[in-house]
Amino acid sequence: MVAKADSVSQSSGVRLKQEISLLHGVCLIVGNMIGSGIFISPKGVLFYTGSFGLSLVVWAIGGVFSVFGALCYAELGTTIRKSGASYAYILESFGGFLAFLRLWTSLLIVEPACQAVIALTFSSYLVQPFYPSCSAPYDAVRLIAAAIICLLTYVNCMKVKWGAMLQVISTVAKVLALIVIVIAGLVKLAQGYDQNFEDSFRGSKLNPGDMALALYSALYSYSGWDTLNFITEEIKNPERNLPLSIAISMPIVTVIYILTNIAYYVVMNADRILSSEAVAVTFADEVLGWARWLIPLSVAISCYGGLNSSIIAASRLFFVGSREGHLPNVLCMIHIENFTPVPALLFNGGMALIFLCVRDVFQLINYFSFNYWLFIGLSIGSQIYLRFKAPDLPRPVKLPLFFPVVYCLCSIFLVVVPLYSDTVNSLVGIAVALSGAPIYYMCIHLPPSSRPAFFSKMLNVITLYTQKLSLCCVASPDIDLDNIDPEKLE
Repeated sequence: MVAKADSVSQSSGVRLKQEISLLHGVCLIVGNMIGSGIFISPKGVLFYTGSFGLSLVVWAIGGVFSVFGALCYAELGTTIRKSGASYAYILESFGGFLAFLRLWTSLLIVEPACQAVIALTFSSYLVQPFYPSCSAPYDAVRLIAAAIICLLTYVNCMKVKWGAMLQVISTVAKVLALIVIVIAGLVKLAQGYDQNFEDSFRGSKLNPGDMALALYSALYSYSGWDTLNFITEEIKNPERNLPLSIAISMPIVTVIYILTNIAYYVVMNADRILSSEAVAVTFADEVLGWARWLIPLSVAISCYGGLNSSIIAASRLFFVGSREGHLPNVLCMIHIENFTPVPALLFNGGMALIFLCVRDVFQLINYFSFNYWLFIGLSIGSQIYLRFKAPDLPRPVKLPLFFPVVYCLCSIFLVVVPLYSDTVNSLVGIAVALSGAPIYYMCIHLPPSSRPAFFSKMLNVITLYTQKLSLCCVASPDIDLDNIDPEKLE
């Protein structure tokens, strides 16, 4: 979700030198939003809603909610021209403490848990075709997921350039898979296979807790709209083209997602979907015959590209935090020959491996969704705050306050309601966020002379051995990892 945003921010400095037209902006948003989530979230949404009809309503609500968020971020991105997305907005509006907690939760739970979900999706779709009549072995799925995380972490440490080709192949693969699914489903529907839509709202779960968790799963698929603030400076006539690109692209993604779910529901009943470990593979087995291998292969390639981008992007977040003095030097070092952030990549990869131990992938989504929406809501709250604190700030894109107010109220719903319906996971999220408070006090708030001596010594030892073992050194905080100037190495 933020990791993905950061990836665009950094890569845009290399690939988006010329002005971006309206068409280019629409393609960028659609390509960035459609990812691995649509191949895994339908099961979670259906589980928490209990019916086909309500699940489609939740998918539509998720699309509208994402439109509101994208419009709010368009204003924030043109008002506060800093990298770091919600971290930068919270820092500018509410100060270092809340911004540090945002960064802390991203490093410990949001980014690695999101990567674990993508890796598990990759391995599930790779393994499931070999087990058509039963669930894939738990250990095999986890081991393959761990292997792909380790492989891509190593690749990025060694600065192996995949170039734009990997992302192009990934985008083509996921779009191809969705087109095949939608067309096959609509053909079946035209042939009269509509029995699953009779009394489609029967069994709906209408309690607020289940609705919030269903939205968690749906909104995971919609993540990517928050990358818009990183392309505003490259868009031609952003006052017109940025809101217009949102207005065009967001309905496209929403319609694609709803049609994909309708295709699933035409072919499979609720029990079949809920028992499937890889919904799109099960769909392909039912409909596509000899061509069924196209779906798992396309999804696996898509997840591979998405995971690679997420791992690269997470390292960018370390540098944004280090520029503000919120991270120790050990996480801001780069390799002296490859110019890659090896310690940051290793830390991120290690955390992602830890989250693979969580058995339920939807529990993983709930883990990071609580913190994610807490701080996304807070960042859009900063939009309201700055309207009153700094009313004269230049705002090339200025929305009515209706949009951020509605979005903040919905974010409160997404954060507060799961405290009752999913208490354990919510408390884990709160504990992770609050665990950053003593770290902030000792390492940032206190002057260097007042900080615990043992803590400074421990960090110095870790830094020293990290430098020796990984051949790394501290880099200037303004360094661009995609265009390294060796003279900026200290």
